[in-house]
Amino acid sequence: MLRNLRRIGSIVPTNVNYCTHARNFLPQLTKDRYPDVKRGDYAVLNENHLFHFVDLLGVEKVLNDPSDCEKYNIDWIKNVRGFSQCVLKPESTEEVSQILAYCNEHRIAVCPQGGNTGLVGGSVPVFDEVVLSTELMNDVISIDDTSGVIVCQAGCILEALDQFLSEKGLMMPLDLGAKGSCHIGGNVATNAGGLRLLRYGNLHGNVLGLEAVKADGEIVDCLSTLKKDNTGYHLKHLFIGSEGTLGIITTVAIQCPPRPNAINLAFLGLESFEDILTTFRKAKQELGEILSSCEMIDAKSLDVSTGHCQLKSPIKEFPFYMLIETSGSNNKHDEEKLNHFLENVMNDGTVLDGTVTNEPGKMRAIWELRERITEGLLHDGYVFKYDISLPIKDFYSLVPAMLEKVGKDAVRVSGYGHIGDGNIHLNISVPEFRPDILRKIEPYVYEFTSNLKGSVSAEHGIGFRKQKYIHYSKSESAIKLMKDIKKMMDPNGILNPYKVLP
Repeated sequence: MLRNLRRIGSIVPTNVNYCTHARNFLPQLTKDRYPDVKRGDYAVLNENHLFHFVDLLGVEKVLNDPSDCEKYNIDWIKNVRGFSQCVLKPESTEEVSQILAYCNEHRIAVCPQGGNTGLVGGSVPVFDEVVLSTELMNDVISIDDTSGVIVCQAGCILEALDQFLSEKGLMMPLDLGAKGSCHIGGNVATNAGGLRLLRYGNLHGNVLGLEAVKADGEIVDCLSTLKKDNTGYHLKHLFIGSEGTLGIITTVAIQCPPRPNAINLAFLGLESFEDILTTFRKAKQELGEILSSCEMIDAKSLDVSTGHCQLKSPIKEFPFYMLIETSGSNNKHDEEKLNHFLENVMNDGTVLDGTVTNEPGKMRAIWELRERITEGLLHDGYVFKYDISLPIKDFYSLVPAMLEKVGKDAVRVSGYGHIGDGNIHLNISVPEFRPDILRKIEPYVYEFTSNLKGSVSAEHGIGFRKQKYIHYSKSESAIKLMKDIKKMMDPNGILNPYKVLP
């Protein structure tokens, strides 16, 4: 073992709520679970490397003790685990640049990590890559409350940014269940979607500019704060969604919308998925510009929140549920529109029961039913998770297809997600990981998706777990071009190896 440079207590995020009886064990090493994946021809970390990092960053920002490194080696759903012996915590773009220049020169593989809330193994090492954590890069650099543009470092936590913006009458255009832990840099690097993409669009539209560091340490300054800048190639888009394989995002400029004065939330019970489609069509027609979120949950998903997490549903049990949120500037106007819509869908029998509120506490309680499903599923055992885009009419078809495929091997096959943009989260729970069950699921789940002209990744990215299936959504020519870009920008392949590209 490398000499311990520093020993401190293990760090656990204080802003993550865990259900009782959390999965408190170490998952199998990724290299053992996926033996076909071989370590690349990278340098093995030695004490000279470590002392260089200490000279560069200071001893407090270099972790080497196994207990300190453990949480950086494991994804939060405990599906993958690396064995990195070094975690680096830079505070500035310049420090990131110096780290990467050194690692590139010595062919040391690097795994960028933000809040480590991803679900496809993209932010943890596969083998012994050095972890570069952005958790100390959490400064807000500027805020223009007239234009609504915030410039901040990549390690800022999404929820903290939103709270900061609330004082300016603004909000982040992105909202996720992991908002209390995820970093904005990771959000941008994965092009995260979230709960309000229906209203505010994705990060390709909301990120005005960014600063990133290439594998050789070169700083790429694309940090524009202009809404219109049509000069040459729009290089920011290379980094948005690249999952840390082309460069490490260090600073972002984001367009933030005004914070709505009036928010209403309805929680509805429905009999069938066809009723969900009908309700969604009517919501778009009747709620129009105030519709900000439209979510669907099936009964088995809600059972996770009410069972494992002991939350309470405000309505009785139904096969399907919807959350419909409106956001606007005039509460009386919005309430009238929403109430009229709800009367229509309940009178015609499309919606069987529901509740509506504009009280912050009650809205939080309803959203918690949706946002804690992922956490609660961990108590089933091992969860095969899939983040799929499908044509909206086929949105739920994947769930019964997979239930038939895995049969009694599964504890639970369930689906929930963003009906507003066709993104379903499929979850297949089993008592423990079994390769034979994985073979039943994959590649069938991706073949099914491809046959319906869907995408194998809607918002979580490709990461480690989907890289060999990217061809189900991208053509050979597109994959070749991506590989060419990767080779040009990272010729030694040190940035987040084993991820995204096959």
